[in-house]
Amino acid sequence: MLTALSIRDVVLIDRLDLGFEPGLAVFTGETGAGKSILLDALGLALGARADAGLIRAEAPQAVVTASFTVAPTHQAQTLLDQHGIEPGEDILLRRIVTRDGKSRALINDQPVGAALLRRVADLLIEIQGQHAQIGLSDPATQRAMLDDYGVDHALRATVASLHNSWQAAEAARADAAAALAEAQRDEDFLRHAVDELTTLAPRPDEEDNLAAARQHLQGAERRAEAIGTALSELAPRERRSTGPAATLRAAARALARIAEADQGPVIGQALAAIERAEEALAEAETLLSRAATEAESDPNRLEAIEERLFALRAMARKHGVTAIELPTLLAQFAARLATLDAGTAALHQCEAAARAARADYLTAAAALSEARTRAAAKLSRAVGAELPPLKLDRARFIATCTTLPEPQWSARGADAVRFLIATNPGDTPGPLDRVASGGELSRLLLALNVVLAGESPVGTMIFDEVDSGIGGATAAAVGERLARIATTTQVLVVTHSPQVAARAATHFQVAKSSGRTRAQTLVTRLDPAARREEIARMLAGETITEAARNAATSLLAGP
Repeated sequence: MLTALSIRDVVLIDRLDLGFEPGLAVFTGETGAGKSILLDALGLALGARADAGLIRAEAPQAVVTASFTVAPTHQAQTLLDQHGIEPGEDILLRRIVTRDGKSRALINDQPVGAALLRRVADLLIEIQGQHAQIGLSDPATQRAMLDDYGVDHALRATVASLHNSWQAAEAARADAAAALAEAQRDEDFLRHAVDELTTLAPRPDEEDNLAAARQHLQGAERRAEAIGTALSELAPRERRSTGPAATLRAAARALARIAEADQGPVIGQALAAIERAEEALAEAETLLSRAATEAESDPNRLEAIEERLFALRAMARKHGVTAIELPTLLAQFAARLATLDAGTAALHQCEAAARAARADYLTAAAALSEARTRAAAKLSRAVGAELPPLKLDRARFIATCTTLPEPQWSARGADAVRFLIATNPGDTPGPLDRVASGGELSRLLLALNVVLAGESPVGTMIFDEVDSGIGGATAAAVGERLARIATTTQVLVVTHSPQVAARAATHFQVAKSSGRTRAQTLVTRLDPAARREEIARMLAGETITEAARNAATSLLAGP
């Protein structure tokens, strides 16, 4: 329920803090005192459109905060948790509007969008006024009210689930039909492409492996050429008398002639070095010869690799993919062919599944229609019993439930729910907004709320001048019904009726104070004596008589 309302700098309200308790609370005051300002301010906190015109003159911004207490399992707590807002015992809805027309919305002091603010507010509070009368004329609203009144929630959930299953089966059927049609259109191409790709038999990573092998073989040719050049320098084939080996041998022979006669060690050491050089040269020739044998390229293998590589790349270009994607493409084409070959059977299976899902939905929707028909008759009787005391004794209220055309079936069932009313005997019942006047709609809405009391998750209801245009016994009946609703739901009422005001557990008086510089709206919680005086004013007008005070006392004493 709504526990507190804080208003700062809204129109004529400078600073206002109100606390609320369960039960029926009324706001009374003379016309123009500012009762509508309270509702406008509360509307801001609930997500209504921000308007810089609501900011009090000379104030930089307007701030409104509404505090609600709800159970931990309440739908609003669940919604907050889904959006990452830490729930608490209280839910604080705050709206800040600045002079430039911009606004900020906060829930539990965490910034949120205005849309989420409205969603949360809709689960906490309901304002019954002109807009509610318009909403009452909406078939979706009427269906929801009927369902809340007398239709099992589990049955509605079953219908919604079966409808989702049916739609999923229909989507699968449509997909199967489209896939089969597409496969049939492309059959010739698919068969040729599968044959061609199957013959080519591309393998995953084959292109990379072939490219690496090709690069290796091309490098081998270059290595063989370099090795051959080195060998030709070490051991020329054409002129065996030249080259480093011949040079070393000639040098060794020349030194050998003088080695025996030479008494120093140098010549011997030089000969030993030349021998080592000859040995190293021979080893180098051996190693290079072996390397030349290993480096011999296979032109046929290189040609085969390049042919395979170019064939893969050409096929990839043909189909607009990379070579690495060819195996996947083959699998896709083969699957499409398999769909074509088995498509008719698959389509028949999907069609059978869709028919079965539709039959299941129809069975549950028929049960829902029966439940709604019974609930409609019960609601018609219950609302009808509330109408005579509300000066609608000549009216007939009828809730109807009819079957919609199949294209309009939904997760909410196959029914159209309509609330009809005939305000005079013999009249043909018609839609509420076309037959009933504004005052009649207000009282009809009240009758519906009396019957539906306790069915909604909303913990607070606000009625804006629901007693407009009535008085006497009818106003007393309105007050009695508001009090009845307040036994299960917190009710706040803006009223001009003393009969309604006398039913309240809490009474607030709204008054305008004219200061030296500007007017100001004040809201005062009345004690018993002040309540008696205010109700007397409502009865008598500007001049309060003792008779009016006595009448007020009588009203406060109750029937």
